[in-house]
This record gives sequence, structure tokens and C-alpha cells, in this order.
Amino acid sequence: MIETAVLWLLNKLSAPAVGLSSVFVVSFISATLVPLGSEPAVFAVIKANPAMFWPAILVATLGNTLGGALDYFLGYRAKVAFARERKTRWFGWLARYGAKTMLLSWVPGIGDPLCTLGGWLHLPFWPSVGYMAVGKFLRYVTMTLVLLYVPDDFWKWLGQALV
Repeated sequence: MIETAVLWLLNKLSAPAVGLSSVFVVSFISATLVPLGSEPAVFAVIKANPAMFWPAILVATLGNTLGGALDYFLGYRAKVAFARERKTRWFGWLARYGAKTMLLSWVPGIGDPLCTLGGWLHLPFWPSVGYMAVGKFLRYVTMTLVLLYVPDDFWKWLGQALV
């Protein structure tokens, strides 16, 4: 059932047909604790229309940052759920470095929980969101530029291999 729902969502948000709205939704969802990558959506829109490079990067950054802010809010409200985790080194590290730790919110696997823990610790909201946005923006620019340098023949081969 979940697989069907995900396939339906991906079909509805197929990149060139929907464009920036799909980039926003996929970027937002991928910033929550749902395991979904947004880079393919960003890359697909930019590959289909290179003039959309900066708009796609900015929309993806906005969507991913708002998703991180949602994680922050969930953490802010979830003190009971994380009570036993308070003794881990993550909490000491977050408390020591504060909102600047949100620069790492782009790191796969730890970035989304990091935002949640930042909210739980009541790190300052706006500085946290600002650092999230900077980290996520730099990730999208870097990943998209790297993917754009991959030859088109590779993408064609990959598409045929997956079918």
C-alpha cells in the first residue's frame, strides 16, 4: 500500500510536467524523517531546462529548509520521546555549538534528526533555520553542478539499464 502511494505521488510530481512545484514538494518531504532524496527532482528539472538552475535550487532550498523547520518544531514538542537520549554525545555537542550545528542539516542520515534534536534543545529558531538554509543551499548547488558534469550518454545508459 505504501509503495503504491509513493509511486502515485512520484507519478503526480514527475519533474518536467510539474516543474518547480514538484521540486518544492519533494524537497520538503525529503527534509522530514521520510527517507526520500530530492536531488533527482532538482536535477531533472534543471536538465530539462537549464535556465531553471537558480529557480530550482532556490525552490529546493526553501522546501528543504521548511521541512527542516518542521523537524525542529517536532523536536521542540517531543521532549518525552527523547528523554532517554539526552545523555548521548549528540545532545552535548548540540548544546555546545548551538544553532551553527544546523549547517550539517544537509548530511544524509543525520541531518533531519539533527534538526529535530535542535528543536528539542530549544536552540534559537531563526538562527537555526538560517544555518539550515545555508547548508542545504550549498548542498543543492554542489550536487547539481556535479550531476551536470556527468555525460548525457551515462544518463541514457542508466535509463535503459533500469528499464
